[in-house]
Amino acid sequence: MAAPFRTPLTSAVDDETFQALKETVHRYVRERLVPLEAKVEADAAVPTEVVAELKDMGLFGTTIPVAYGGLGLAVSQEVQLAEEFGWTSPAFRGVFGTTIGIGSQGIVMDGTEEQKREFLPKLARGEYVSSFCLTEPGSGSDAASLRTTAIVDGRDYVVNGTKRYITNARHADVLTLMARTDPANKGAGGISAFIVDAKSKGISYGPKDEKMGQRGTVTSDVIFENVRVPAGRIIGLKPGQGFKTAMKVLDRGRLHIAAVCIGAARRLIHEAMTYSGDRTQFGQPIGSFQLVQAMLADSWTELYATETMVRDAARRYDAGEPTVMEAAASKMYASEMAGRVADRAVQIFGGAGYMAVSPVERMYRDVRLFRLYEGTTQIQQLIIAREMRKAHIG
Repeated sequence: MAAPFRTPLTSAVDDETFQALKETVHRYVRERLVPLEAKVEADAAVPTEVVAELKDMGLFGTTIPVAYGGLGLAVSQEVQLAEEFGWTSPAFRGVFGTTIGIGSQGIVMDGTEEQKREFLPKLARGEYVSSFCLTEPGSGSDAASLRTTAIVDGRDYVVNGTKRYITNARHADVLTLMARTDPANKGAGGISAFIVDAKSKGISYGPKDEKMGQRGTVTSDVIFENVRVPAGRIIGLKPGQGFKTAMKVLDRGRLHIAAVCIGAARRLIHEAMTYSGDRTQFGQPIGSFQLVQAMLADSWTELYATETMVRDAARRYDAGEPTVMEAAASKMYASEMAGRVADRAVQIFGGAGYMAVSPVERMYRDVRLFRLYEGTTQIQQLIIAREMRKAHIG
């Protein structure tokens, strides 16, 4: 029997305890967060008391191992919680989403023991908020072409460059930064991953981005001007491994985003079902019309297919199997599915669905971003095709 692709991931939380946590989150999302959606949209911010509640629930530590103060959930469990948060505004999940994902998993996977003990407990408690700094003004899908430099100077590296669309950067305590430490190497091998104190001298932020959707999630440029970072803050103390670390982290992150899309689609279908049962035309509920039923049926079928795909990919990840292709396929299909379901929901609502007071209008804008971040649909297609070619040639 072949050895696993990676070490199998066993949850530190038994099923009974996890189900209790999931039920708590389920109720919290519907009873506490959903009523706040309009406020978050209007204020473009999550209330501070909600941030404190999310910390108290332990949600900042869901993916961090128990040894460092987290819950140590397996991916099969993580995606179920992500589905629950998909039901409401993405801004709420965004409060802790980066910290439990690309903001901490690089340290979990590749950090030294000293780095893990220094940072992971504070991240797990929500004492630290983390942001992930990869994208740049001229480097998006082609992440390996980034231009931010980190040039060695004694025991430090001096960082210069600008990062773009960075979630939670203005609220962050630590930044996981990707920078080029070998200017002569223009490819992925010249990139290193750093843990940077967000309050370091020389770090500044651009204006808050005005976005189409997900308005309660704050993004902005992060500007590095001669920022000194100790050499001991390179993740794993291994220069040139940063891009590999980022790619490893993204497998898990893509499954998480796919699960959020499932939750969003469930909410959209719920809203469409409710409206189609209440709204009458020609003397009967519009849900009795076959063309409306067809849109509802198509939405549910695609949701079911996505649930099956993501649960299977998560199980494979936990088993230590290679899941690069499965994670990419899940993220691609789920994000595209959520967009189609949102479009049908607006269509079922008709003119009411185009009004800002409608929950499906906001969700229509919110889910559009899922097809762009953590790798666009087109990047997922390239990854899938590349893995298919490897398997075929092999």
